[in-house]
Amino acid sequence: MSTVPSPSPRPGDDREMSRVRILTAAAEIAAENGYEGTTISKVTKRSGLPASSVYWFFRDKDHLLAEVVRHSFEQWIAAEPRWERDPRDERTLPEGLRDILSRSTRGLPGAPDFLRIGHMLLLESREVEAEARQYFLAARDAVASSIAAWFTSYFSTELRARRPELAMDLARVVMASTDGLFLAHQIDESADADDFITIIVAVVEQAVADAGRA
Repeated sequence: MSTVPSPSPRPGDDREMSRVRILTAAAEIAAENGYEGTTISKVTKRSGLPASSVYWFFRDKDHLLAEVVRHSFEQWIAAEPRWERDPRDERTLPEGLRDILSRSTRGLPGAPDFLRIGHMLLLESREVEAEARQYFLAARDAVASSIAAWFTSYFSTELRARRPELAMDLARVVMASTDGLFLAHQIDESADADDFITIIVAVVEQAVADAGRA
């Protein structure tokens, strides 16, 4: 029986493979040494590619780490459940929130690079803001807006008018709590996501109930 030979890699495929190798190496080094401790020379050594290859794709270290955050975020968000409510979905807000959080927290133990590097940059004080930090903040704002829109879809017209800030406040609570769970996993791998979800759902449910009675 004859076999069909595997197609040879195309030049474009080779370039993308090299780019991903560089991004992976930079992410590993940033996780180990922080922003300031990440250098192009360390990236070339870790990736096994010359500096010319790094500069072919990235203009400098700042651009490289911004792309690490962007690449990791895009991979993470593609695998995450969307904060979009199907009009036919008859679940209550607590039921819907529990379902989304149950699925979205599964990826946290894997420590997505954009979360690890992004949080690191948020805590650093620099005269010139890193491009990666700017991208991380913009990505968080976009996620917060999606979560807020999801909450709003459950609110009555009266509640939306009386408490227009409530949905974004709840979105920020969810994100801050998820940040905390991510950090908890870095400290203690046994951190229980189910307990976390139960508490967050209860907090949100109570906040909405209180707002409805105000």
